[in-house]
This record gives sequence, structure tokens and C-alpha cells, in this order.
Amino acid sequence: MKTTQPRKQRKMLFNAPAHIRYKHFSAPLSPSLKASHGIGSFPVKTGDTVRIMRGDRKGMEGKVSRIDRRKYRINVEGITREKVDGTAIQVPVHPSKVMITNLNLDDKWRRESLKIVEAPPAEEKKLEEKKVKRKRKPRKQTVKKRTRKAAAEKKEEKVEEAEEEKTEESESG
Repeated sequence: MKTTQPRKQRKMLFNAPAHIRYKHFSAPLSPSLKASHGIGSFPVKTGDTVRIMRGDRKGMEGKVSRIDRRKYRINVEGITREKVDGTAIQVPVHPSKVMITNLNLDDKWRRESLKIVEAPPAEEKKLEEKKVKRKRKPRKQTVKKRTRKAAAEKKEEKVEEAEEEKTEESESG
């Protein structure tokens, strides 16, 4: 069962294994990528081009140079700030605050996972036709549990029917 307690939510987040942390790095895709791939979000990876959607650096765009799964942050090229001594350091950004504008598809596994998710429109129509053709079986009527009151009423009805039958027999015979 999932918990709603904030302390347990934080504990689950920060103690999450790598395969679950990977999914936490999902970011929304740009409208053009959504249309072409048929999905809304995808995990950010090094080499993707992202646009920052929240904060002081809103609207800035660049390639993802580093992903820190331990701290749940990504570093984007060109998003830097100056330290007091004059050196520039990259500013870490949370992946939920960015939008992916260009995917890095060098990885074979990543390309295949996108193909699995997206289904061509022709195949979708065939699937819909199959759903329409298939007729559903009527549902079985569920037997309601008898309450004591209902059982007593049914017993009374049977007794009354039996009495009526006896009176009918005595009148006819």
C-alpha cells in the first residue's frame, strides 16, 4: 500500500534503487516530440537538448552534460553562475523543471523503447475495430447475501403459500 505521509514519501524517494530513480528523471516532451512519438514524457539522458521551464533561468536551452542520480539533479551546458572568486560553475536543475526539445537516440535500447510505446495510427484503427467486433458476455447476476430479515420474510411467504394451497384443496375436495 502506498503511503501519504511526507516523511515516508521522502524516505522512499531518497532510498530508491537506481531503476526507480531512472523513472523519476522523466521530463515532459515538447509538443512536436509528443506528436511524433505519441508519448508525453520520457527520462532525461545525457545528450538530450532541454529547455528550462521554471525558475530564474526560464527559457534557456542547452544539452544535458551530466546527470546526478544521487541528488536528483541534471546539469545543462550554458546554465552557469559565477562564484565569488570569478570561476563559473554549472547550476544543477531538477528534471521535472525542464522540457525535452530534442532526444539523443544514439542508444539502441532507447530507440527500441520509443518504438514500443508509439503505435502507428493504422495499427490503432485495427485494434479499435477488433474491440468493436468483440461482443461481451452478459455479466452473471450476483447473489445477494440474505439478511435475517429477508430470510424471515421469505419463510413467511412460503408458509402463506402452503396455507393457501391447503385451503384451496379443502374447498375443492
